[in-house]
Amino acid sequence: FSPDYMRRSDAMLAFIVRMLEAEKPVAAICHGPWMLCSARTPDGKPVCAGRHTTSFVAIKDDLINAGAKWVDEAVVVDGPLITSRTPGDLTLFCQAIIKHTAQ
Repeated sequence: FSPDYMRRSDAMLAFIVRMLEAEKPVAAICHGPWMLCSARTPDGKPVCAGRHTTSFVAIKDDLINAGAKWVDEAVVVDGPLITSRTPGDLTLFCQAIIKHTAQ
């Protein structure tokens, strides 16, 4: 519910773009990857385009339509982008974030 509102914020979307451009970790779980469909690179492409992602199944089509390579896995790491499906995957999601930030 919250990502649907946050993806309407230009400041939030710009923050995601800046983080990914700087190769800083961006982590999104459940409906959070919706943000990745709306955040656009300077050339207008969604930041998820061409990246492997996962999410709650209800937004799978949105990610695919934005050019993401969606997979049904508990956690997907593609460069600085870390995505996960549901709160049931939180342990693996948190472990992936810790591992990525420890590098």
